[in-house]
Amino acid sequence: MIYLQISTAQGPAECQMFAAFALRQILREAEQAGVQAELLEETPSKYGILSAVLKFNGKNAEALAGRWLGTLQWVCPSPLRPQHPRKNWYIGVFRLPEIPELPNDGDIEFQTCRAGGKGGQHVNKTESAVRAVHLVSGIAVRVESERSQHANKKRALELLALKLAEHHQSALQQHAAGAHKSLYQVERGNQQRVFMGQQFKERLG
Repeated sequence: MIYLQISTAQGPAECQMFAAFALRQILREAEQAGVQAELLEETPSKYGILSAVLKFNGKNAEALAGRWLGTLQWVCPSPLRPQHPRKNWYIGVFRLPEIPELPNDGDIEFQTCRAGGKGGQHVNKTESAVRAVHLVSGIAVRVESERSQHANKKRALELLALKLAEHHQSALQQHAAGAHKSLYQVERGNQQRVFMGQQFKERLG
């Protein structure tokens, strides 16, 4: 199992547009490679996404991840600010720690509530959304993407484990005195892949 995070590192709207493209392209390449891909978490913005977490499984998952890990560059005049002098936009794709064993139910408080959505949808008719709180750390997640409460609970446990792994890594990094790069740091000048223009055509070679 491989977990990747796409991050704009608090970049501007153009980076958010680029991140949304990268997410679509990664999912497209996963399908072409026969890799099982699942979008676990997404933070949308007005212009695209701020970040996303993906899970991959399959014999080609490692190779797929390797093609995306690192800094991605988009070379294009801003479609949003025509007079802006900047033409280079950067985002990062990082590998997250392996998810540890799922937390024990005794350490988690589950709350159910009605899922959001447009009126009349099935998702609104039952309390299918689940909020899970890890009582020891206070970390909480909310899941309403699935129709059933059971499925949302299972996804909430997985996301909570991922959050705990991130939290653990963050604590280690704080004590590493700069030995490791921050998960959200985007390194410019060492691009893994470069895309050009508003059609995001990849520059090869």
